[in-house]
Amino acid sequence: MSPYTVVSTNQAPAAIGPYVQAVKYNGLIYASGCIPLDPKTMNVVQGGIEEQTNQVFKNVSAVLSASSSSPSSVLKTTVFLKNMNDFVAFNTIYAGFFGETKPARSCVEVARLPKDVLVEIE
Repeated sequence: MSPYTVVSTNQAPAAIGPYVQAVKYNGLIYASGCIPLDPKTMNVVQGGIEEQTNQVFKNVSAVLSASSSSPSSVLKTTVFLKNMNDFVAFNTIYAGFFGETKPARSCVEVARLPKDVLVEIE
């Protein structure tokens, strides 16, 4: 028997590789990175950083909900941006998603992300 529980929901994109959406272990949730895929079509949402960030947070919300959790319980995030020039626009949406309970965070610019998306959040 596995020491952890796999978290899975069809309200977020299915894993596109050898991983799962999240695992729950000793009450903590370890989530895989979320990119801006529409879970119904598995296509990247159209638009810029705002549209893509909003879709990522829809996906994150679905995984948190399937884990019996919420944004207010998130301890840490890691953010990958394709272009640090998107930082201000991204931060506006990020701040709105987490409200008063902001987690610790790392944010880095990367050369490339899966499916050439603009943002990934773990």
